[in-house]
Amino acid sequence: MRTLLSIALLVLLGAPVWSQTNTSIGLKNGVHSADLRESLGALDDSLRGLEFAGATPSLYLGFDRNEYPGDQNLKQLRNSFSYAGYWLNNPPGSNSNSWAGKRGKLEAAGFGYLVLFNGRLFRELRSVERAAELGRSDAKAAARSAGDEGFPAQTILFLDQEEGGRMLPEQRAYLFGWVDGVRQSGFRAGVYCSGIAALEKSGESVVTAEDIRQNSGSREITYWVTNDACPPSPGCSVSRHPPSAADSGVTFADVWQFAQSPRRKDVAGGCANTYAADGNCYVPGAVSGLHVDLNTSTSADPSHGRRRE
Repeated sequence: MRTLLSIALLVLLGAPVWSQTNTSIGLKNGVHSADLRESLGALDDSLRGLEFAGATPSLYLGFDRNEYPGDQNLKQLRNSFSYAGYWLNNPPGSNSNSWAGKRGKLEAAGFGYLVLFNGRLFRELRSVERAAELGRSDAKAAARSAGDEGFPAQTILFLDQEEGGRMLPEQRAYLFGWVDGVRQSGFRAGVYCSGIAALEKSGESVVTAEDIRQNSGSREITYWVTNDACPPSPGCSVSRHPPSAADSGVTFADVWQFAQSPRRKDVAGGCANTYAADGNCYVPGAVSGLHVDLNTSTSADPSHGRRRE
């Protein structure tokens, strides 16, 4: 059915149609297959979204955490979540990556992905030149890890930009070097960053996501923003009607992380009653003692990392 829908949509959009003779596959109108690879990938992603949503646009909850939740807990977590964060390298503060080699387990359980690479902190960059070089080398490492894990080409890889506020020249050089390198490696680039306004000494407020977008030029970047301030966040709330990513205050965001574990007391004080007594966010009725961060997206597979048949 997906193949028929794909062909129908391509015809309606005026795109060239695949033709097949014996074992040779080509395109009519003399268009080479490479020219449509990314477009077909995006179309397949859209169809997957319709499949998850029962052909009705919806909002989807996902979770992320630094430690893999365990194979035995995936089925129960899938009752609440459509996708999971997936680390390609060691998460912040960790000396190992427990997610490595688990892509197949998650996909078999029905999860989509938020594929994430832990980026560098400002103190590691030192200079603009070194930062750009590190960005390019880390992009190669991210692409290599994504390929080793079995993620298909054009999967969106998110760079974890932990430090917020206005990006300094070294941070921009690193970030954009990473973005360019990821795209050159056959993947798409995204960034996980703050969606909360940071007040500067001048009195001006800067939102990291907006600062990155304003300085990114023509680069195509997908934004996963974090804003656990209440409001706009509903706090640690697992609902059949999750908020929209645009409700985060960053209208162009594709994914919104609206709750963190543990709760940040200086930010999420307005919804303390939605978190557990220890300050963490747990899923009601789900795995005991397994705290999570909560995310919302219009896609059940925000990184478009599921294998394409």
